[in-house]
Parts: sequence; C-alpha cells; structure tokens
Amino acid sequence: MSENTTPATGLQRQADARIPRARVVAWALWDWGTQPFQTVITTFVFVSLYLVSDSFLPDDVAALADDDPLKLRASAELDAGIGLANAAAGILVALIAPVLGQRADATGGRKLGLGISTGLLLACTAALWFVQADPAWFVLGATLIALGHVFSEIAGVNYNAMLVQVATPRTVGRVSGFGWGMGYLGGVIALAAVAGANAAGWFGMPVDNGEPFRWVAVACAVWGLVFCWQIFRRVPDVAPVADRPRVSFLAGYVVLAKDVRALWRDSRTTFWFLLASAVYRDGLAGVFVYGAVIGSKAFGFETADMVVFGITANLLAGICTMLVGRLEDVVKPRAVILWSLGLILVSGLGVVFLRDLGPVVFWVGGLILSCCVGPAQSASRSFLARVTPAGKESEIFGLYATTGRAASFLSSTAWTVTIAVAGATIWGTLGIVAVVLAGLVLMAFVKTPADFAYSGGRQ
Repeated sequence: MSENTTPATGLQRQADARIPRARVVAWALWDWGTQPFQTVITTFVFVSLYLVSDSFLPDDVAALADDDPLKLRASAELDAGIGLANAAAGILVALIAPVLGQRADATGGRKLGLGISTGLLLACTAALWFVQADPAWFVLGATLIALGHVFSEIAGVNYNAMLVQVATPRTVGRVSGFGWGMGYLGGVIALAAVAGANAAGWFGMPVDNGEPFRWVAVACAVWGLVFCWQIFRRVPDVAPVADRPRVSFLAGYVVLAKDVRALWRDSRTTFWFLLASAVYRDGLAGVFVYGAVIGSKAFGFETADMVVFGITANLLAGICTMLVGRLEDVVKPRAVILWSLGLILVSGLGVVFLRDLGPVVFWVGGLILSCCVGPAQSASRSFLARVTPAGKESEIFGLYATTGRAASFLSSTAWTVTIAVAGATIWGTLGIVAVVLAGLVLMAFVKTPADFAYSGGRQ
C-alpha cells in the first residue's frame, strides 16, 4: 500500500490557529451528552437488562428454568434479533452517510446536519418509553434502538469533521482523546444515576411493566438536551467550499464515486485506512453493543452488578483515552491502534475460553477491553483528520461511517451467525474477535504518511 502526495489537510491549515479552550469543551460536551445512548441504552442497561430479558419471552417459555434448552434458544433469538436490527441500521448508514457529509461540505451546513440528527437521536431515545414489558413490543424496541444507531452515526459524521475546527496538528491527539474521554465520563455519571435509582428501589415506582427502564430512556434524552446545545453556540460553522458541487441527493452518488477515485489517486493512505478501519471498528462497536449482553447472559450479572461494572469500565476507559490521547501526539496514532487491537484480541479470547472460572474473567477481560476500545477509536478519528484533504472532512468522515462502525455491518452478522450455529450467547464473542483480528491484519499494512510530523500550532 503506497502513499501518493497528499493534498493540504484542514489540520495543516490550522497550524497557527489559537483555539479557545471553551470551544474545545463545548465540542466535547456533545459526546458527553449523547454517550448515555451508547452506555446506558444499548450496552449496560436498557438492551442487556430489559429488552433481551425474560419480559420479552412468551409466558410459558419465561417460566422455564434458565438452563432449559428451549429457553436458552428463545433467549438467544432475542439477542440475534437485536443483532439483525443493528445490521440493517448499518446498511442504511452505509448508503446515506457519505452523501450527507458531502452535502454538508458543499453548503457549509455541518451544524445544521448535526442538529437535525442529534434531535432525531434524542427523539428515538425518548420514544423507548413506549416499549412495555411484553413480547409484542420487542420489535418496536429493536427498531428504535437501530434507528438511534443510524442517527447517532449520521450525527457523528459532522461531529467528527468538526475536530479540525477545534484542534491543531500539535494537539489533535489530545483533543480527540479529551472528547472521547468526556463521552466515557458522561456515561459514568449517567450510569451512577441509574445505580442510585436502583438502590433507592426506583423511588417506589411499579416495576412490573418495565417502567424504571422506560424512565431511564426518557432521562437519557433529557440529558442529551441539557448538554448538547453548547456545541451549537460556541463552535462556528464552516464556510461552503467553493469548488464543491451542489447537486441533488441522488446525483451525489456520482460525485462520491469521483471523489473515491480521487482519494485513490491523491490520498492513498486515506483510502486504505478507510478500508482497514472499516473492519476493526465494526469489531470495536460489537464489543460495546454486545458486551453487557455477554455479562448478563453468560456470567449471570444482575442489574446492580452490570451497573457497577459499567461505571468502573467507563471511568477507566475515559481516563485511559485521555491519557493515551496525549501519548498519541508523541508515538503517533497507528501505534496506538495496533497495540489496542492486539490487547482486545487477547482479552476477548480469554473471556471465552476461561469463562468457567466465573465472573472474575468478565471483570478482568471486560475492563481490559474497555481500556483499549476508547484509545483505538480516538486514535482512528485523529488519524483520519490528519490525512483528510481540506474541505472534504464531512464527506470523508461520512465514508468513515459507511465503511466502519455502523453498529454493525460485520460484527452484528458474525455475532448472529455464531450464536445461531452454537446455540449459546457466549460464542458470539468469537465472532466479534474474528472481526477485530481481520481489522488488525489490514491495519498492519496501512503506512503512516510522512506528513504526520507535527509543526507549529498553539492551543
């Protein structure tokens, strides 16, 4: 994989910029505000402890012993159903993200796109209130979760593109790490609030119809409204790019095809990185989407156990991501990505093959995974910001969403297939591990370009 001469990047044009700290904090607060959808809703609480629980099994099946083969199979089908919905969401993101990003570049409408998709994400989160504890409501719940992933990814396109508006070449690693770390810490606070409500007996509210979990969803939506508005106030929008064509949505796919060819010709590292990261970021997404499901189904974690684990995992992840972000500005993002993926592989295999040792395996393996996923994701974002041609940030991060996380094109399929073949949830871990391994191998062939050297720039 060779690297041709790379056009000027948005970060290079920021080399002598003075970025107000208030702008960086406002940018990072968006991640703080939207993280509860990932942490509380899809990972540790709503999906893993409610939507795939016995409440959504037929009464006669739910009454069976937990180790009954029929109940195990029915429970695995709920897990697979979530995986199928997320795979469909990934396909939708793949179809629309880069063209929406391209239009944002051409019109200078990153903040408008971010605002619309953020609003729809919070609306889907709030609508989970209507998912009552009955099998008839499972499809609605899975659909809202999948749509939430779509709007989260589309919002993330413009949010990630804004990285070049709040960082310089010398600070991009620590700014990206700070933003990602703030997301984790926001998840910690949200999970702590859930733990407090659980310890207080959900303040006496009835629990037979899933009301506590449904109120948690509403609270997460309100949380997002409270914290996300700062980015719209303090981070300026970009001007329209003069030489970017303004075409219809469908015609945008023609422009996109031309731009991908231009990437191959002029920005070879960007092209290969998009392909390599497509694979391993699907695996990273799978770790968080299905990690808590493994904890509750394979290791018997109850609500309180999972919330405590989630708080610990997100606290460590936030701290590690911020610290490694500073280190990344010295050792460069490629090294951070490769080491993080390697540790994830070892930890994932340990969770599967040492599972008979009990919950301690999930605690150790899960915490190591948590400490590695954030740095890998943050370094991936700053890697791409460093090699993206100026004026194409939203489009390239749209391609980044298309080829990557999308919750998840590859890991959801691998998760679903391995569970269907093996008949038990724990084996879905191997599907995710296989995706991470494939991404690690591809990333090993992506060479860091010479212009990763840092020069100028003040924070």
